Amino acid sequence: DCSWYEEIIDDDLKWSFALNRVLHKGTSQYQDIALLDTKHFGKVLVIDGKMQSAEVDEFIYHECLIHPPLLCHPNPKTVFIMGGGEGSAAREALKHKLIEKVVMCDIDQEVVDFCRRYLTVNQEAFRNKKLELVVNDAKAELENRKEKFDIIVGDLADPVEGGPCYQLYTKSFYERILKPKLNQNGIFVTQAGPAGIFTHKEVFSSIYNTIKQVFKYVLAYTAHVPSFADTWGWVMASDQPFSISAEELDNRIRDRINAELLYLNGASFLSSATMNKTVSLSLLNETHVYTEEDARFIHGHGVAY
Repeated sequence: DCSWYEEIIDDDLKWSFALNRVLHKGTSQYQDIALLDTKHFGKVLVIDGKMQSAEVDEFIYHECLIHPPLLCHPNPKTVFIMGGGEGSAAREALKHKLIEKVVMCDIDQEVVDFCRRYLTVNQEAFRNKKLELVVNDAKAELENRKEKFDIIVGDLADPVEGGPCYQLYTKSFYERILKPKLNQNGIFVTQAGPAGIFTHKEVFSSIYNTIKQVFKYVLAYTAHVPSFADTWGWVMASDQPFSISAEELDNRIRDRINAELLYLNGASFLSSATMNKTVSLSLLNETHVYTEEDARFIHGHGVAY
């Protein structure tokens, strides 16, 4: 007999998996945090009842989040990560030989501290001299910093009602605070929530449409993440076009990255930007623009019992 974790995906749908034990459970100033040791997915980080990453397949999410913008950029030197407290996004960015500085800005000291302690896979990244770790609200940090960045990454929790980060998905934030902090040729990328055929209208299509109001070139792409029990979405944006072939992407992976990627190659990235008919039409026809007054939220909250 073992205990189980369950995540409520909808009123009539739960996703649950068996636990070995709960490694850490707490409530910080901002959110509920749990680190679970699961039988199927290894160590799992859960924030506000939503799984953020699982040891066995987080490489899919983090490779898709970080490498496309860095590879599409002609010469990326600096990266600003909003959120990313577990350190995996920073770990992936630091694999790039061209990178000189990665700023990781998470609002929650407690998340950062226990990820440093428990997620051994990222301890080397946390020790890297190129990493500047800041505990602050990403909005305030970006606003107050003098410098601009080649890449800005939204590695944020899903927009949950009452959570700390839904404002970082709004048009006014992208327009007034984020975009002015990008260098020329700069690229913005954000995780954009579930993008499955039944779930993509929760926030994915809205985030895509919102970013489309602010940047000239916007690319949505998706990948299946087993531990999320769904297809996941990311949105990448710039005022420069993303014109790059699969072959050139593979060349840049070979020349620029100091490690073997497990998921991403040129062909898989280009195919990930091709949606099925239903999702394509939703992205094309979405009219909702994400604002603080008119936000969309992901459903539910999880519980370990």
